[in-house]
Amino acid sequence: MESLRKVTYPPDFKYTEPSKLRSEMGQLAQQMRMLDEALNERPNHNDVEIEEQRQQVLSALAQIERIASRLQSGNSGANHPFMQDYMDTFVSQVGEARVAASLPEPRYYFAGKISGGCTSCHRINR
Repeated sequence: MESLRKVTYPPDFKYTEPSKLRSEMGQLAQQMRMLDEALNERPNHNDVEIEEQRQQVLSALAQIERIASRLQSGNSGANHPFMQDYMDTFVSQVGEARVAASLPEPRYYFAGKISGGCTSCHRINR
């Protein structure tokens, strides 16, 4: 198939095997679940629990950002047009959420919007 792709796709097009894409999307979904679980926790006004929640949120966001960056067309060569259109924005939003969650008084509003962004994109592009 690779020799056929050389003829049928432009030279700058990088094909991503569907199995690799599904694997990375699965990893992304797992991190989204972890993010949602961390955000759903209601820590008592105990500094240790508040910091544990922050670390869970930051860890999930860092992993989401890492995976999403790999999925961007410039990095892994995703062959899906909607990913080319939306992944730059998504990665930027994850970074914004990470910064807000790392503030001395963490703000999780943007982190909460991250999984909504996935749902919205998938609903539109399926």
